[in-house]
Amino acid sequence: MNGSGKERYWPAPAKLNLLLRITGRRADGYHELQTVFQFLDSGDRLWFETSDDGTIDLQGGLPGVPPGQDLVVRAARALLAHTGRDPGVRIRLDKRLPAGGGLGGGSSDAATTLVALNALWKLGLTVDQLAGIGLQLGADVPVFVHGHAAWAEGVGERLTPLTDLPEPWYLVLNPAVEVSTAVVFSDPGLTRNAPPLKIPAFVSGEGGNHLQQVVVRRYPEVGKALNWLNKFQPAQMTGSGACVFAACTDRLQAESILRQIPVPWSGFVARGCNRSPLLQRLEQV
Repeated sequence: MNGSGKERYWPAPAKLNLLLRITGRRADGYHELQTVFQFLDSGDRLWFETSDDGTIDLQGGLPGVPPGQDLVVRAARALLAHTGRDPGVRIRLDKRLPAGGGLGGGSSDAATTLVALNALWKLGLTVDQLAGIGLQLGADVPVFVHGHAAWAEGVGERLTPLTDLPEPWYLVLNPAVEVSTAVVFSDPGLTRNAPPLKIPAFVSGEGGNHLQQVVVRRYPEVGKALNWLNKFQPAQMTGSGACVFAACTDRLQAESILRQIPVPWSGFVARGCNRSPLLQRLEQV
């Protein structure tokens, strides 16, 4: 599988959490939250070559993660289990998003696998059915399957599309640390009882990330990255970190900041998208 043709790859876009509030904790230990997801026009890439041999083969997964535990393979197997079908596929993953960065890379990879194989295997599942399968893999998977910027509640699965958000150029900064989501959510200092917010309040400017304070305390490098980026534009952490981001006035400003990022940090420039690039690729099938 060469997977080199640009027309062949399926995008697994990154996401940003423009808002993240923890409003409660359920009896099963999961947290109730409110968040706003927006996609980026940058992320991982996947190639799929279907077969009839019933095997699922992955190249390019995360180092140290056995293929059977990779979310891409688990998504493919979940599709087969749901449908009772047994086709095969060879998958190549070009992993560009950092693990533990809060950009949703693993969830996006899983969602792209569900959407792509539903089309390529001609399974005929609906978006809601795919999202239901995705929720079993991770709370962020459904928003990637639906493919629209959204206000999310519950554990992130109750989605209200937000089609009119600004779509600025963002500078995303990776401070070269990997944050453990489990550690952050189990921190005793995490605010878990924030009053629920309404969408108009977010649109009017209320926001923030309730995980940011915990992450900065546990991972000081994230705090340094926020302080550095704040010198240029208001900065915020996405998800449970470690990546931080700032909306810029235009692409030129974002690229100018990118050139100044100190070593060993890294970063990239991307455009915000209210409609996922994955949906555009699906239309080409």
